[in-house]
Amino acid sequence: MPASRPHIAAGRPPEWTDWRWQMRNRISTLDDLSDWINPTEGERQGIVDTEPIFRWNITPYYAALMDADDPACPVRRQVVPHIDELHDDLVDELDPLQEVAHSPVKNLVHNYPDRVAFCVTAECAVYCRFCLRKRMVGDADFFLRTGELQEAIDYIADTPAIRDVLLTGGDPLTFNEAHLEWLLSRLYAIDHVEIVRFGTRMPVKLPYRITDELCELLAQYTPMWVNTHFNHPNELTQDAADAIDRLLRAGIPVGNQTVLMRGINDDLDTMKALCEGLVAMRVRPYYLYQAQVIGGTGHLRTPIETGMHLMHELRGHTTGFAIPTYVLDTPYGKVPLNESWVHGRAGDYVVMETYDGTTWAEPNPLHEHKPAMTLPAIPYPDEAETVASTAQAPAAV
Repeated sequence: MPASRPHIAAGRPPEWTDWRWQMRNRISTLDDLSDWINPTEGERQGIVDTEPIFRWNITPYYAALMDADDPACPVRRQVVPHIDELHDDLVDELDPLQEVAHSPVKNLVHNYPDRVAFCVTAECAVYCRFCLRKRMVGDADFFLRTGELQEAIDYIADTPAIRDVLLTGGDPLTFNEAHLEWLLSRLYAIDHVEIVRFGTRMPVKLPYRITDELCELLAQYTPMWVNTHFNHPNELTQDAADAIDRLLRAGIPVGNQTVLMRGINDDLDTMKALCEGLVAMRVRPYYLYQAQVIGGTGHLRTPIETGMHLMHELRGHTTGFAIPTYVLDTPYGKVPLNESWVHGRAGDYVVMETYDGTTWAEPNPLHEHKPAMTLPAIPYPDEAETVASTAQAPAAV
């Protein structure tokens, strides 16, 4: 591993590497946060004003990655509330993918015919400010009782088309080993389930959760994949690399899904360093997501042209498998954001085609942004003008 990759555990108290200690000692008050950084007025105000909207907490491990004096720190901006979250946004939308409408039972999202996203918990070690599921994470109403988990498992068992189950949340690795074994044993007992995947940010924000005991448990169930969520090279610590190594030695492939965010990773040098750093850790860069149009995240979103330009610039300048697929998730599935799928820009909307042939108009105004590339200007397709004039949630046209 590169010599510059720090071991965040170095010099910390003995309990530092106990993931349960980290969870018990998460930072969730302004006073506690002030022990780690010098909060700006915007952060102080954001902590107070966003409290009734979206909770926050930060593991000591992840707090140690933040620059105490730089409010533009790319780690800090991902997790510390800011008053910008309350500025006017395109929409007041908390379920842009219409997951509730695609949920035949509680917390089970059946969008594609052959796979489901099973939100097994609403708990996370850290609550990211750009979270896709702000509507549910940390909300007691979305925690699942054993009977509700079993109801979702029964739906999967009764639906032979489902071959792929993604365990997500919240973060499924907040479960202890006994709870995970209960869940996995029931899923792998279903004949038509071919693969189980974990979507977890634990290697990023709490790598000590990836214990030998956990890896031994996961190794009993194959095939299995883990997708994690590094967004910036500063998150690629030695502790994170060690966690990834434990998973790989247990025979579990690891991929990564990054969210493109303004001022955090939307420049070529940062994205290239992130992707190459992941490959050095033997993690496959899988997806680069366009940030969802979720209320309160406007200050983090970029023009789609920015991401398309980054993908163009990476090609030929780094290893081919170090380049993720740039996508937008929609209620009609993921759309690769490239010239084959994107038709062009119609004013404040980018118009594209989904895998099932639906034309989708994504609200994505340029405003003051001046991307290095431009999309062809196109007229609004049928009914898209109505979508643009209502300035509400993204809609199929």
